[in-house]
Amino acid sequence: MPASTGHRLGEGGYKRASLALFAAGLATFMTLYYVQGLLPVFSEHYGVSPATSALAVSVATGLLALAIVPASVLSERYGRVRVMTISAVSATLLGVVLPWSPTFEVLLAGRALQGLLCAGVPAVAMAYLAEEIDARSLGTAMGTYVAGTTIGGLVGRLIPTLAIDITDWQWALEIASLVALLFAVWFARQVPASRQFEPRPVAPMQTVRNLAAHLRDTPLLCLFGLAFVLMGGFVTVYNFLGYRLIASPFDLPATLAGLVFLLYLAGTVSSATAGRMSDSLGRSRVLIGAMILMVGGLALSLPDWLPTVLIGILLFTAGFFAAHSVASGWVSARATTHRAEASSLYLLGYYLGSSIVGALGGVAFTLAGWIGVAGYVGTFMLAAVILTWILVRATHR
Repeated sequence: MPASTGHRLGEGGYKRASLALFAAGLATFMTLYYVQGLLPVFSEHYGVSPATSALAVSVATGLLALAIVPASVLSERYGRVRVMTISAVSATLLGVVLPWSPTFEVLLAGRALQGLLCAGVPAVAMAYLAEEIDARSLGTAMGTYVAGTTIGGLVGRLIPTLAIDITDWQWALEIASLVALLFAVWFARQVPASRQFEPRPVAPMQTVRNLAAHLRDTPLLCLFGLAFVLMGGFVTVYNFLGYRLIASPFDLPATLAGLVFLLYLAGTVSSATAGRMSDSLGRSRVLIGAMILMVGGLALSLPDWLPTVLIGILLFTAGFFAAHSVASGWVSARATTHRAEASSLYLLGYYLGSSIVGALGGVAFTLAGWIGVAGYVGTFMLAAVILTWILVRATHR
């Protein structure tokens, strides 16, 4: 696509596309993570361990990961906007009935289906923006979309944890589900039609060849690996942070502990800022800076002193979303052909990390508490440092 044919920053089409994808990110990530703030409640209500309760998050992100590639393939045939619309609306509609699941097993089955239905938005959003937005404005647009995902994650987690003080946990989840549905409908009504997209027939073998070509590209392979390790570490921290805050020595009420999700606002700011900075300063510098924030924040969270815990998680969150904003934009810029497949591989790593690493983090928490979690996540941060070093050397940037 020639750079001059896309929507440019300041134009009406750019504004509509950015805000619509912002709303899609809100709806999808509210749906994916609205149960995370209630994991301790599930442990108490259903009598399950923290590691088992965390499956309410992991099964959704795991099934989403498996559906990423099929969803991107369908978007090549049936259109980016159609796939995103069906995905956002159907997943949020399921969320309206899911809180009334009679058993934890039924809840997990519903969450798995939600993960499958959610896949269309993250699988296609980056490809849609790369096609429809002018190349010189892509970093800013990608940052806006990622900001929408951070606010969606925040609102989805925050609404149930605040509502549970005045109602049952089922109604707390119901309220969050209805809000997500409203954002999904708004997205469906406002998203601009694709101007640069040309439908292609579904060809499974060609898709496999396209995926294999991306996996042979060293910088892209590093970016896919970064998605896995960074997201896995991030979800692990938030899966078990609530358990830490309601236990000794903090002994916070569940509602007050849930307010920790307000720290997601740091990610909202950092993702949009990092997108702009990557357009002007270069992606590698911003990515390295973001990872330094993550490592420093994780270290600060270790002492059993609430101010350092909160400051540490704030820095960790800001660094993660800045890194994700840069890395996701880098994938779209690096993959000049078959962008949907490249984006799907990035997100496959992203959500597999959330599911696998996030679930296994429960073992570290059970064995060694927060020190175990920090050591576990720190191992993946070391892997991220190595991948970034290889990425920077391979791209000479």
